[in-house]
Amino acid sequence: QVQLVESGGGLVQAGGSLRLSCAASGRTFSDYSMGWFRRAPGKEREFVAAINRSGDNTYYADSVKGRFTISRDNAKNTVYLQMNSLKPEDTALYYCAATSRGLTGYSLYYSYWGQGTQVTVSS
Repeated sequence: QVQLVESGGGLVQAGGSLRLSCAASGRTFSDYSMGWFRRAPGKEREFVAAINRSGDNTYYADSVKGRFTISRDNAKNTVYLQMNSLKPEDTALYYCAATSRGLTGYSLYYSYWGQGTQVTVSS
């Protein structure tokens, strides 16, 4: 089992920045690729970003490319999502997730999920 706890969400104005963190415990963190997903009100959950086990390869949704950066610190068992130039349409509940598969944006491949942290961007 892997337990995931997100933090760092909040209310920010459009154009602002937030940094989300996801702390992992349980099994060996570096055995898992990690991803961030989000669910906006009334919408399906969507992929945001993913990072491989070693942290040297990343993958982003087109909607966040160039604005968001995913990173990880395997010594701290933590994955991060730096979000810059935030837009109102980024408002959502953000989840981190872990997969034993490789780098992927396919949510069904992720076995472990956190409870989420709310990000609200005001216009």
